[in-house]
Amino acid sequence: MKRLRGKVALITGGNSGIGLAAAQLFAAEGAKLIITGRRQDALDEAVRQIGHDAIGIQGDVADIEHHAHVAKTVQDRFGALDVYMANAGVITIAHSAGVTADEYDAQFNVNTRGVFFGVQSITPVMRDGGSIILTSSLAATKVLQGHAVYAGTKAAITAFARSWALELRERRIRVNVLSPGPVDTSILSKLGIPEAERPAFLQTMADLIPAGRLGEPDELARAALFLASADSTFVNGIELNVDGGMLLT
Repeated sequence: MKRLRGKVALITGGNSGIGLAAAQLFAAEGAKLIITGRRQDALDEAVRQIGHDAIGIQGDVADIEHHAHVAKTVQDRFGALDVYMANAGVITIAHSAGVTADEYDAQFNVNTRGVFFGVQSITPVMRDGGSIILTSSLAATKVLQGHAVYAGTKAAITAFARSWALELRERRIRVNVLSPGPVDTSILSKLGIPEAERPAFLQTMADLIPAGRLGEPDELARAALFLASADSTFVNGIELNVDGGMLLT
C-alpha cells in the first residue's frame, strides 16, 4: 500500500537536491504534491520529473507574502494540507571575520525567517494529525569550518521544532527535524569549489564520514518519507541525523 495515498504534501525548495528527491518519492507513494522554488525554469523541469500532476509555485521563502499565497493556493486547490516539508535553504561558506551583512542576512532570511513564517502561514490550513518536517543540517551540531552563520540558521530550526511540537499538540501535528550530513547534490557547485578540485573535495568529505561516502538525495528522501508517513506517528520533536555517522567523528 502506498504510504501517502490520499495525502497532500508541500515541499519548499522542491525543485532540486533533497527536496526534489523527496517530492518524487512522496508522489510515487500517492501524495498530491506541491513544490516551491525561486526559479520558474527549474520549477517547470522539476514538475516534469515528478509527474503525478504535481504543482509548482514560484516564489522566495524569505517573502512573507509568498507564504500567504502558497497557503491560499493549497486551500483553494486541495482544501487542506497533510505534510509540510520546509526544505528550501542557502549556504555561503566563509570565516566569521569575513562575513558581510548581506551574506548574513541572505542566509537567515531564507533558512530561518523562511521556515518560521512558512510554518506560521501553513499551519492554519493543515489537517489535524499532519506532519511538519524541517530540514536542518549536521552543521547545527558539529562545528565545521566556515559554517558559523549557516550553523546558526539551522540551530534555530531545531529550537523552533521543539516549541512547535508542544504548541501544536492539541491538533496532533507532529514537528520533526531532518538533519543531513554532506549529500552529493547540486548545492556543492555553489560552494565556490572549482570543478577540477571537486573529486578531491568529495574524497576529503568522505574520509570524515564513517560510512565512507557522501549521502545520496534518495537516502534523505526515504528518511523524510518516514517522518511524513504513518510509520512515525509516535515520533515527535526529534532531530533525525542522516549523516552516515559523521556526527560521531
